[in-house]
Amino acid sequence: MKEMIIQAVDIGTTKVAAIVAKRTANNKLEILGIGTAPSYGVRRADVNNILRTVEAIKQAVAKAEEQSGIPFKEVFVGVAGSHVKSLQHRGILMRSKYNDIINQEDLNQLKKDMYKLALPPGDMIIEVLAQEYIVDGEPGTTDPIGMPGSRVEGNFHVITGSTTAIGNIRRCVEDAGLIVKDVIMQPLASAAAVLTDEEKQAGVVLVDIGGGTTDVAVFVDGVIGHTAVIPFGGESITEDIRQGCNILKDTAEKLKTKHGSAIVESSTAHEVITIPGVQQRSSKEISTSNLSHIIQARMEEILLYVRNEIEISGLQKRLLAGLVLTGGGSKLKNAVQLTEFITMLETRIGLPNKNLAPSNIPGVDNQIYATGIGLIIKGIDKLSTENHQEPVVEKVVEKPTIVENTPAPENTIPVVLEINMPEPIAEEPMQEKSKTSKGFGTLFKSLTTRFVDFLGDDLADFSDTDRKQTPKK
Repeated sequence: MKEMIIQAVDIGTTKVAAIVAKRTANNKLEILGIGTAPSYGVRRADVNNILRTVEAIKQAVAKAEEQSGIPFKEVFVGVAGSHVKSLQHRGILMRSKYNDIINQEDLNQLKKDMYKLALPPGDMIIEVLAQEYIVDGEPGTTDPIGMPGSRVEGNFHVITGSTTAIGNIRRCVEDAGLIVKDVIMQPLASAAAVLTDEEKQAGVVLVDIGGGTTDVAVFVDGVIGHTAVIPFGGESITEDIRQGCNILKDTAEKLKTKHGSAIVESSTAHEVITIPGVQQRSSKEISTSNLSHIIQARMEEILLYVRNEIEISGLQKRLLAGLVLTGGGSKLKNAVQLTEFITMLETRIGLPNKNLAPSNIPGVDNQIYATGIGLIIKGIDKLSTENHQEPVVEKVVEKPTIVENTPAPENTIPVVLEINMPEPIAEEPMQEKSKTSKGFGTLFKSLTTRFVDFLGDDLADFSDTDRKQTPKK
């Protein structure tokens, strides 16, 4: 398989990550460079300061270019935020010929029609995902190519977002000197990086706890069933610690990552953490029990939102593979145990290592890079689809069946049947018939004249007798 260089930029609430990777001959990803920079212009996955976001993108890209030696040009970008919504819609395609098999062009036309949906002002379609096809009223088909049918219906999962928010992301990337190849939904990217095909087929929930948002994606029977973006994430926990302990934000972040736990542990309930004061002020002491209570309260709220989204999807009874937790928030201690307790689903941590080849860069399989690596994977899929050309198959035109009043093909040898038929009686010309008719009329006239002449003599004698016998007056 031909090598392919892919570049992506993950614009998050707490960091901007630029990743460049190469697709190897065995269809694996070799990470060539990763660059990160603090993100100060993004709040809850929405850009609110373009200049700061542009500067963060430039810093992250410069680090990735220095590490890989490959300049960035065209990049895939992720999008999330509270403005992202999803809806279900069905499309119908009527085909003129039943015997013609369904091809990729028919499915592309169905998908293309979804982009004509009427949306609220200010919204646009980000992604259209096929869920199920129905051919001539027969449901349950995920790949109808090759089937005959005159009516093809498709159930689609349509993801929409704010035109303004997506336009701001594009503007930031373009102002940083890059070209946006495509905008990809972040939950779908994370799913491509950490979920296996078996889990998607069995039914699984992906929960990506990022800095500003928590992305949820539900898969059943190998296709997307539901997506949602919850406007709370790891930064919400940090802010709660900052306010609850009355400390600086950077200090709250360090407390969360080094000493935080999603469940209050009795074994560490009496431990105390000493925080140095600012500018020679007196230090503060914070108990790990209070710290864990703050973290657990916010994590329970986030996971209750996740459970609610699972119930909205209506697929909770079909999630045989349970739940996969990824993102920076999944690094919290006891996060798996609390997730299982709230959602009642078996949970594991999702690392983006299933598609990675050995790399010289340490820590590339960290869950904080799940979205960035997923953007690379989705980018490869999109480029492969665009560059794929179906082989040209020579069409064999069958000769039409010979029916009555249809001329035979050129190569057909005609069969001649000899039948002895009586010779037809020659008809007299029209002039001959006229003469015969004229002769018959003349003969009839001659006979009539002779008959009158014969009677004329007797009538003359009879008239003379009457004159003799009549007395004179």
